[in-house]
Amino acid sequence: MSNRTVLDPRKALGAVALLAFALLLPLGITDPARLNFFILILMGAQLGVAWNIVGGYAGQVSLGHAVFYGIGAYCSTMLALSLGLSPWIGMLAGGLLAVVFALVMGWPCFRLKGHYFAMATIAVAEIVQILVTNSEFLEGAVGLSLPLDRSGLAAMVFLSKLPYYYIILGLLVVTVLVAWAIERSHIGYYFRAIKDEPEAARALGVSLTRYKLIALSVSAFLTAVGGSFYAQKEMFIDPGSVFVGAISIKIALVAILGGVGTLMGPVLGAVILITIEEYSRTLFGSTGSGTDMIIYAMMIILVAVFSPAGVMGLLQDLRRHLPGAGKTSETR
Repeated sequence: MSNRTVLDPRKALGAVALLAFALLLPLGITDPARLNFFILILMGAQLGVAWNIVGGYAGQVSLGHAVFYGIGAYCSTMLALSLGLSPWIGMLAGGLLAVVFALVMGWPCFRLKGHYFAMATIAVAEIVQILVTNSEFLEGAVGLSLPLDRSGLAAMVFLSKLPYYYIILGLLVVTVLVAWAIERSHIGYYFRAIKDEPEAARALGVSLTRYKLIALSVSAFLTAVGGSFYAQKEMFIDPGSVFVGAISIKIALVAILGGVGTLMGPVLGAVILITIEEYSRTLFGSTGSGTDMIIYAMMIILVAVFSPAGVMGLLQDLRRHLPGAGKTSETR
């Protein structure tokens, strides 16, 4: 039996312990800024895990995921403003709209390979940003503000940041579970075959375009959900905050830094990247405008040169070199 079909008790226990730690973490935090810092980490992790489905498992490097993020944010916000719909409904609607857009975008883009596909996703995201910026219906560059006339769980408007922490933690858990289910299913095997040996997969009857579209659609839905949450948390969005290319780079870098194709790599990548990003902003303040892009560029270079498998790959290498690791592997 494949080891992928058997749940490792140690990994399951570690996951439960990690979840328990995340649930208890904010209870001792009274500083809203520090709690917001942990919310940002969870947001980055959720988006990184979502991107990893198409970029890590299926090997289709998208650098335009901000378009799905923005679709989710704008869809839920517009439905709340025009129809008064609950943001929970708007979140689902934004995810479904992102899936439709992913199918329309992916069909022609998946005819391209490698860096040509990545460049196409950048172009699509830039086009959408320009269209939204010049759209009077969407208030263009002025942006949209959500009303504060309602509060509570149904409206997803809170005076404290604590509920936002638990909501995004729940979204992260759901996203990880979706990725875990895909990883252990036949679809996950197809994704890895498309990534590693596309011609061999095609020869065995695997439809490359169909499964690439499935990967992109699932990733787009979950990314749009993250965008909807951002809109509710900030209560204001504009094209520069949800469609900008830096978001796409950040989403991809979280997964790449942590380790593409691994379940918890993007979570680890988010912890590292968001921590460095936020502390650099605190250190440099307004004088450090653009510092985050410099950090992103440096991390891409470091990962590409020293650890292409990301931090998770580095940790696995270190574990293999620990005393007794070789003996353990031999006895198995």
